[in-house]
Amino acid sequence: MLDLEVVPERSLGNEQWEFILGMPFYQTVNILKRQDRVIKGVQVWYSNAQPLQMDLVVSLSQDGIKLIFDPVCQRLKIIEVFSMNKVKLKYCGVHFNSPQVQPTIEQIDQSFGATHPGGQFCITESENDIHFSRPVYNSEKQLFVLNFRGLSFDFPIESKFEPRYAHGLGSLQFPNGSSPVVARMCIYSGNSLSDTRAPPLPITCFHGNCFVDCVEVLRDHNSTRGLKFILVTEGNGSSKLLDTRKKTVDRIVRFSDSCQDVISALGCPSKVFYKSEDKMKIHSPDAHRRVKSRCSDYFYNYFTMGVDILFDANTHVVKKFILHTNYPGHYNFNMYYRCEFKIPVHIDKPELEAGLSEEEPLIITAYSKWDKIQKYLLKPEQRPVILTRSSSTNTNNPFGSTLCYGVHDMIFETMQNHHIASITLYQPSTATTPTHDIPVS
Repeated sequence: MLDLEVVPERSLGNEQWEFILGMPFYQTVNILKRQDRVIKGVQVWYSNAQPLQMDLVVSLSQDGIKLIFDPVCQRLKIIEVFSMNKVKLKYCGVHFNSPQVQPTIEQIDQSFGATHPGGQFCITESENDIHFSRPVYNSEKQLFVLNFRGLSFDFPIESKFEPRYAHGLGSLQFPNGSSPVVARMCIYSGNSLSDTRAPPLPITCFHGNCFVDCVEVLRDHNSTRGLKFILVTEGNGSSKLLDTRKKTVDRIVRFSDSCQDVISALGCPSKVFYKSEDKMKIHSPDAHRRVKSRCSDYFYNYFTMGVDILFDANTHVVKKFILHTNYPGHYNFNMYYRCEFKIPVHIDKPELEAGLSEEEPLIITAYSKWDKIQKYLLKPEQRPVILTRSSSTNTNNPFGSTLCYGVHDMIFETMQNHHIASITLYQPSTATTPTHDIPVS
């Protein structure tokens, strides 16, 4: 049984690991992978049809915990303990829920604060102030909800006891002398569970990495020149423990930049991947020539930025960019963070009659749906290429094939729900037949 510390409006965890509000989905899954001997029965719930409307949920069924993520930013929004008897919980080092300690209203009062007339609660202890509000009765669910700042408890109580509620939840009297017991606990940010949002990425989750606030694709006459990265990093003071402020910096990477230029701008990549084969080399005009060089093109994988950068094996300069959207239901889901990109595309005059202004280009983002924008980009006779992934360990792709469409100097990889999985940006002069590279195995 897990023994976890509750920190209102912040986290749930122990000395070895911690689920922190605002933590990215990727980091949460990594914790679960490392703790696979202790935490079992992990399930991931998402909506394949509406991945941006329905929350992304990780359910720890054997431990009675749900981790609820915002579907857009994919950061932890709510930590819910839905089965109190499957986990031990403590606050400030003292258990308020365990096999020996029932989480009754008296126990909650003792651990978190005192009940006052009128159902008002307050406590001030050292530098941590916890403010309580009047419990609210939900007649439909027959629940009393005790709301703290960043913390709430649900007490199931039959409606026949509601009229007796007068001076706080602790004043309720039951025929057998029992006391209300917590059925569910939620940790969240702010004053209201219903209005809570995922907080910004905590500084404790940076771990020395850079994260992307936005990637602006630099284009001239519908031709890509490079990428402008707006990066968020840790404060660079003399001591990071003292200077916890976040810092925003701008960096530009262009085609034909060297690998040294890229590292100077973005830092070292998360991984370097060498292409083992290129099945489209047969289309190259020099395919009939035997090349003695065994060099392979290689990728710099920037997982926390959602970007891959492909370098030429001979010249060692940038030849392609790949931007990832990290939608659940895609083969590469949870390999990259979502890249928040913006791609301006100027539409030809015949298409302007559809409602677009010549002064305002079409802006393609990670949230654009292909069925909405393809009418501005494709001609009716254009057909997609079917991309089917497989690996040595899993020959069948459980998520199905994706479709790739070539537009200008871009390749759009689209999913069955019409969301864009990735966009490859290349220079038309660098290849006779553009291909959609798969940068990691």
